[in-house]
Amino acid sequence: MARRVVVIGGGVMGSSAAWHLAARGDRVTLLEQFRPGHDRGSSHGSSRIFRIAYADPFYVSLAVRALPLWQRLEEETGTSVLSLTGCVDHGPEQATSALRDVLTLAGRPSETLSPEAAAERWPGIRADSTALFHPEAGRLNADAAVAALQRAAELKGAEIRHGVRVTSLTHRGGGVELVTDQQETFAADAVVCAVGGWAPATLGPVVPGLPPMRVTQEQPLHFPAADALDWPSFIHHEGAGLTVGGGVYGLGSVDGVKAGFHGVGPVVDPDHRDRTVDPAARERLAEYAAKWLPGVDATAPAATTCLYTTTPDHDFVIDRAGPVTVLAGFSGHGFKFGSVIGELAAGLVHGEPGSRRFALGRHSG
Repeated sequence: MARRVVVIGGGVMGSSAAWHLAARGDRVTLLEQFRPGHDRGSSHGSSRIFRIAYADPFYVSLAVRALPLWQRLEEETGTSVLSLTGCVDHGPEQATSALRDVLTLAGRPSETLSPEAAAERWPGIRADSTALFHPEAGRLNADAAVAALQRAAELKGAEIRHGVRVTSLTHRGGGVELVTDQQETFAADAVVCAVGGWAPATLGPVVPGLPPMRVTQEQPLHFPAADALDWPSFIHHEGAGLTVGGGVYGLGSVDGVKAGFHGVGPVVDPDHRDRTVDPAARERLAEYAAKWLPGVDATAPAATTCLYTTTPDHDFVIDRAGPVTVLAGFSGHGFKFGSVIGELAAGLVHGEPGSRRFALGRHSG
């Protein structure tokens, strides 16, 4: 049965939810507080890693579901959002072999290489100890992906509105009433709330069981490289030759080779951050590039900032509390799953069971 659904938040998760809900025939309105293509949250820029390889089979299975949905999005909108250039994981043998084993179990391709063989194939990357190449990986263009998701939702009848901020959310009967900063009132059968770094303040008062979440400002750099678009994505795992906690990630893009530390930025308020780049963090990352990325100009990086919203276990929140479906806490590794997370959200709205792994209240007690 078609439902009246309001989606709050027009990043990758909210836009994907709008696409899947509209495809089910629901009457969907998406409300985004900022302009199209804004850089205030977690879904902007030219590059996000796509990869199937995880040491956890659960996430491998989720990424396997996401891949054909990204390709379907491209077909429906006639746009390119995903480039499969492969990915190189390198570092301790324990890390690369764990990925290889899970990929093999899932029937997905991979190839183990020595550091010398990896350097010969990808001279821009200095591999550490062992390397694993898996071809079902590469990059998503974040800006293009969000725009395509919204376009696909519109093609199926959804209404997309920017510059509208929801100021209150109240249960009314079996549904929800929303009020915006423009004093508009919306009555909906269901709401999908996908507000990224604003989730703790927005949802904490109205959604029981929301886990504590840290909102941090992360500071990747883009390094000039003539062949940036040909680079595979890469993960340098800590241990062996790297002592940085959480490791380093990177990928090619139209803005150069992007590299960053994972989840090490300062805690911020998303409404009151100045987005100033930490010079010490910039220097550490440039030093890393000078040592491990011989194919880039490590002296001339361009800095950017984005938000991570991280749960204690780094798993996501994808669950329903009454008429409110919550998409939150994507912990710096969620974008790649955006195409399938919208599908999961649409299922929750229609009463389908969710995953216990992503449940509200899982941290209680």
